[in-house]
Order: sequence, then structure tokens, then C-alpha cells
Amino acid sequence: MKKTEQILKSFDSDAETLEKNIEDVLIKAEKGIKLSKRALVELRVNVVKNGFKNDTFEIQFFKNIKPHIYSKLIYYVKLFNIESKRPRGSAKPQKKYLDYHINKLQNYFNDNLEFYQYFRRGGTSLDTLYFIRGKDDIRLHPDNFHFFTDEKFSTSHDSTVATIMAYDMLIVYLKQEIDKLENKNGMESIMPTNQFSSKLFWTASKTDLIELIYAIHSSGAINSGTADIKEMAMACEHIFNIDLGNYYHTFVEIRSRKSNSTKFIDKLKESLLQRIDESDE
Repeated sequence: MKKTEQILKSFDSDAETLEKNIEDVLIKAEKGIKLSKRALVELRVNVVKNGFKNDTFEIQFFKNIKPHIYSKLIYYVKLFNIESKRPRGSAKPQKKYLDYHINKLQNYFNDNLEFYQYFRRGGTSLDTLYFIRGKDDIRLHPDNFHFFTDEKFSTSHDSTVATIMAYDMLIVYLKQEIDKLENKNGMESIMPTNQFSSKLFWTASKTDLIELIYAIHSSGAINSGTADIKEMAMACEHIFNIDLGNYYHTFVEIRSRKSNSTKFIDKLKESLLQRIDESDE
């Protein structure tokens, strides 16, 4: 697994650099496709050569590791196709086009609802059928037949997991693009910069702040739950002098955490309880 970890670490680093440094979405997609394909080839070579210690390792690989990279390949391919055909000009036809693709992507979840719910709730009872090679039972209703032609590097549902993850990312991206079209004035329309200047700086990670924003939004504590997540994010950016970047995308990553999806919220609770205990002494 050491080689696998190296491939993953290198891929994540290169993907992060790609997202940060390239503005042109088509160029970014093209480079992302090449990056993802190269990482998948490296993973395949390693798997075919070394195999797995046991079923647990194999399930972990095809349920989490391979889809992590394969989802980016699907994402970048779809992103390139959508953006290359996106209408230019006024906002109205663009929004209609983007909404059409959001609905089309969401239809995939409905078409694969049983497995989607199994995956989202963290099910494990059918993992040996879904994520062990050689379980090529057509009754499992896989979304494609790639596992028939590459049985050394595919299971019946690893590509389904990757597709779910990719479509999540795409929907987030497309919704953000719609937000941009609807709010061209950006922060100025919500909070003029000359109205309030903050000397506060967020010194934890961006992901921590995004987790906090979504927690507050979900609790209904702001505007009785009617506040827009974008408005809250931009207000926090202004107050804490930070650029949160693609916070929709970060939330997707928070949601897909395997161990603890509320890591920062839990840390806040522990810190507050510790302070309360120390105050009582």
C-alpha cells in the first residue's frame, strides 16, 4: 500500500496546484484529464503487480482509493464537454444550459437510487459483491461493463462510486457558475468594502471555516434558516480577511470524509468544554 499512498499523495498535490494556478476552465480540464489518466495507469500497474493482502484491502481500494482518482477523470471529461458547448452572451441562456446539465446529472442518482443510498449511508453489507474483483454478476446492475473487459483493475461498482463523486463535484461547479451569473456584482452588492473594515484574520484552515459556515447555516441560526450560503460565505470572507475559494467544492470533500465529517465542530466543542472546566477550577 506504500506505493499506492505515494501515487495518491502525488496526484492530490498536482491536482491542487492545477486548481489553484490555472484559470481557463478548458485548459484546466485538459490537464486534469491527463493527470488523472496517468495516476490511474500507475495504480493499475501497482495493483496488477502486487495485488492485495486480503479482501479488506481490496474493498478499501476499489471503494475509496481508485474512485478518488477515477472521479476526477470523469469530472474533468464532463467539465470539458459541458464548458466547450456552453452558450455565450447573456446570462439567461447560460443559466438554462447549466440547469439542464444539473438536472441531467441528478437523474443519474435517481437511476441508481438503491446503490446511491447504500453508498451515501456508508453501507458495508454488500461490499464483497460490489468491490471485490471477479464478482461479475449482471444482476448487480452495474452502470457500465468496464469490469468485464478489465477484470484485473475493476469491480462491478467502483466506477459507479467514481461517477457519483464526479457528478457531485460537477453539480457544485455548475451551481456556482449559476451563482456568478446571478450575482455579478459579487461582494459589493452585499457588503460595500468601505462600509466595514475588519482587523480579524482567520488563522485556522479554510476547510475549518467552511465547515463552520455550513454548520451555522444548517442550524437555522441566521435569518431563521433562510440565509443564502453564498451570502454567509462572502460575509465571513470579509470579516476574517480570507478568500474561501470554491467553498461548494470543499463542502463536497467534507461530506465525503470517511472518518469524521465534523472534525472542526468537534474540536470547537472540546475546546469550549475544556475552557468551561478550567473556569470552574
